Amino acid sequence: MDIELIEIREFLAAHHPFNQLPDAELDKLPSALELSYIRRDTLIFSPDMDPHYLYIIRSGAVEVSDKHGLLLSRRGEGDTFGARSVLRGRTRFNVRAIEDTLVYKLPRFKFKQLCDHYEYFAYFYHADGAARLQDAVQQQTTSRGDHDVGLMTLQIKDFLSRKCVMSSPDISISAAAKKMTEEMASAILICDHEKLAGIVTDRDMRSRCLATEMDSKAPVSSIMTVNPYTINQEDYAYAALLLMSRRNIHHLPVMHQGKVMGVISASDLIQRQSASPIFLVGDIYKQTTIAQLAETSTRIPQVLVTLIDADATAHSIGHMISILGETITTRLLQLAEEKFGPAPVEYCWLSFGSLARLEQTAQSDQDNGLLLSNNYDPQQHGEYFEKLAQFVSDGMNACGYDYCPGNVMATNTSWRQSLSGWKHHFDNWINKPEPKALMHASIFFDMRCLYGKSELLHELQQYVLALSKANRIFLAYLAGNALHHTPPLGFFRRFVLVNDGEHNNTLDLKHSGLVPIIDLARIYALASGINAVNTQSRLELVGGLGEVSTQGAADLKHALELVSMIRLRHQARMIKAGGKPDNFLLPDELSNFERNHLKDAFEIVRTMQAAIGQRYQAGRF
Repeated sequence: MDIELIEIREFLAAHHPFNQLPDAELDKLPSALELSYIRRDTLIFSPDMDPHYLYIIRSGAVEVSDKHGLLLSRRGEGDTFGARSVLRGRTRFNVRAIEDTLVYKLPRFKFKQLCDHYEYFAYFYHADGAARLQDAVQQQTTSRGDHDVGLMTLQIKDFLSRKCVMSSPDISISAAAKKMTEEMASAILICDHEKLAGIVTDRDMRSRCLATEMDSKAPVSSIMTVNPYTINQEDYAYAALLLMSRRNIHHLPVMHQGKVMGVISASDLIQRQSASPIFLVGDIYKQTTIAQLAETSTRIPQVLVTLIDADATAHSIGHMISILGETITTRLLQLAEEKFGPAPVEYCWLSFGSLARLEQTAQSDQDNGLLLSNNYDPQQHGEYFEKLAQFVSDGMNACGYDYCPGNVMATNTSWRQSLSGWKHHFDNWINKPEPKALMHASIFFDMRCLYGKSELLHELQQYVLALSKANRIFLAYLAGNALHHTPPLGFFRRFVLVNDGEHNNTLDLKHSGLVPIIDLARIYALASGINAVNTQSRLELVGGLGEVSTQGAADLKHALELVSMIRLRHQARMIKAGGKPDNFLLPDELSNFERNHLKDAFEIVRTMQAAIGQRYQAGRF
């Protein structure tokens, strides 16, 4: 092969999808190409032409527009055009050179031959960006070893391998014990006409019957735990372990639509996944000081690395890392109540942002607040909650969750309010929206109760959803603010990089990659009256409800998973190298697979942003 052909081969090997072809095919390809020089302003394609070539841009640039002249895209070095026209046998668009352009032309017969022989090469040209992205996400998740991180990905119903042992409330304790022995069960569910009334465990038999010398002929209802904690069969296994750890119980009845489905025990979970990082949850609850919690929390970055190495999905990893953050917060609140005494009025500890959405990573600060009962009196109760908030916030900081730079913390009296006070905040944001104030307030529309009286949050959420769904002006302002964060993709599908400071020439995967998707999902959910907070859950629920199509929501969900996983892998690499994880990725870290599908993801987000901008006429009031 002469020098010129070698140079062409190297060019092709550096660009997708030619880099997917076997070496032997790449060796032959240069000699099949024709070189052509196209002057600026030359019309290369127009609708209904019979195309003969796939064009590969070596230098220069072209514009693709529809028959009405609407700009669809611009293509630059390494990009191709004409593929679908060749496959259809006619063109649908105008393609015009906007610079003096040098192209390689691949004859139609050779292009079709490559498509026939190499499935992935053909798929790249047959599918649109959304379909390619869906396929890329499926490729990353199909072979994943989520079974290796079972408690984070398995649902409770996956553990129900045998029929549970049940009895009526009126049988004797001895009859219940005999039944448990025969069935080799460590618990028996007590049901009254198919309705769960209670549970009796081995421990109950020992502590409530034998230890107290109770008559074994007494009804089993006399030693049962009445109205026990339960869990839904669709919940994840880690939720069961979390509830058991919090309440110091070892068995949970499993329910589905009000019907008893079985029982799950701590030993079921341990036997299934004794090496799972979820057991860090149990260790957190054992700690009795902030110093001990801080030491335990140093294991969290390694948990992220373990999950990445086990090929868990980004969605699962976000849940797991968030559950650890939630557990640390809960333990700190328990310690605070031990230190300062029981709370004088009911309260709910709120989390906002990524922890509320169950989307935390190895690099997170704290965003929280206190939602207090309307019985709250600042004069009587203010000092208690001020001390509680400071204790928890200081503890979170010691555990690696930095103080919020914007002071969105319960230590700030603005975010330590009664239910009426919080309703007043949201009433102002929704009914009297101001762009700058609303930009800073958007984090409050992602909120979750981590500890305390969850009914307080439920009432607040219902109030917020009723206000926001009915207020198109508020949604228009929210949409306008959402468009401030745009995907980092230029006209020629080139990445737009950070251009100053210590992160110069990097991709900001958080603010430019994920925040635009999070913002869109939030607007769709508020406009649809959906109370879900997790971004993936929002996108799964809003599709087809009027704000976004089913396909559009699915495309955004795939974009979310891909960008999230690239971010998490970047953070895992930094942790392994002994560094502090961040959200700034050097493009050279990306594989060709990641690079091209990340561009597809950004294209989808850009398209959906344009649609919501038109829908709400963002910026025009």
